[in-house]
Amino acid sequence: MSTHTAATAAPPAAIPFGEWMHDVQARIEVALDRFLPAADAIPDRLHQAMRYVTLGGGKRVRPLLAFAAGELTGAAPEQLEVAAAAVELIHVYSLVHDDLPCMDDDVLRRGRPTCHVEFDEPTALLVGDSLQTLAFGLLAGESTGGASSPLLALAPARQLEMVRLLAHASGSLGMAGGQAIDLASVGKPLNQPELELMHALKTGALIRAATLLGALCGEAMDDTARAALDRFARRAGLLFQVVDDILDCTASTATLGKTAGKDAAADKPTYVSLLGLNGAREFAERLRNEALEALSMFGSRADRLIALTDFITHRKF
Repeated sequence: MSTHTAATAAPPAAIPFGEWMHDVQARIEVALDRFLPAADAIPDRLHQAMRYVTLGGGKRVRPLLAFAAGELTGAAPEQLEVAAAAVELIHVYSLVHDDLPCMDDDVLRRGRPTCHVEFDEPTALLVGDSLQTLAFGLLAGESTGGASSPLLALAPARQLEMVRLLAHASGSLGMAGGQAIDLASVGKPLNQPELELMHALKTGALIRAATLLGALCGEAMDDTARAALDRFARRAGLLFQVVDDILDCTASTATLGKTAGKDAAADKPTYVSLLGLNGAREFAERLRNEALEALSMFGSRADRLIALTDFITHRKF
C-alpha cells in the first residue's frame, strides 16, 4: 500500500460544481444499473423490486461525498464507483426497511409509492436484505447479475478496512442502532446530546463511511489528514440531519418526495422540536462552519467537499 499522503493528490478539475454533480449522479446511476441483477433474472420479482427502489431517484449525496473525498487522494473514478455504489445500496436498503409498517409506515419515497406498497411487505423485507449483501459483495469484488463489478484493485488490507468501515456504520453501533434509538424515543423528550448521538448513528455514520470510503480508494492519508477528514464527515452527517428536520416542517410533500411533517405527526424528537426553527437553523450554520474548518488544511483540493457542504446546508429537498 502506498504511504504517500493526501498532499500528493492532483487538484480537482475546473468543472463547475453543478456540472460535476450531474456527471457523478449520472455515473453512479449507470454503475448501479450495471451492478444490480437483471430484472428478468430469477427470482425476477425480487430483482425488479431491487431495481425499482434503487434506480431513478434520490440526491445521491453519499456517492457525491465519496467522489468528492476521492479527489483528495487521487482516487480513480472506476474504484470510486464501487465504493459509492456500496454505500448507496446500504442507504437504499435502510429506506426500504424504514418505510415498512413495523417502522415508520410510510407510503411515499422519492415521489413514488414505497416498496411495500408497490410490491408487498415480504418482498420489501427481502429487497433490503438483498441490497445489503450486494453492497458488501461489491466491496469484495463479487460478480453480480449479468455483469461483473470491477475489482477495487487495492491492497487486501485496504479492502478489508473498507468492508469493516461499512459494516460498522451499518450495524447496531451505527445506522441500525440509531434507528433503534429513534423508535424507542417516540413521544419522549431528548436533550441535545442524546439527539446528536441518535443521529450520529442513524444518519451520520453512513455519511461518514461514504466520505472515508471515497478517500480510501486513493493514496493513503497521513494521520493528521485522515483525522481532519473524519471531523468533517462527522459534522457533515449531523448537518444533513438538522437540515432534514428543518425541511420536514417547512417543505411540502411534493417538494420532498416523501411525506412532509411525518416526524411531528409521529411525535418524534427533532432538532426543530428541541431548538425551535430558528435555533435549528442557527445550529445548522454552526455545523456548516465546523465542517468547513475541518477541511481548511486541504486547500483547493477540498473544493468539491466545500461545495457539497453548502449544497447540503441550502438544499430544498
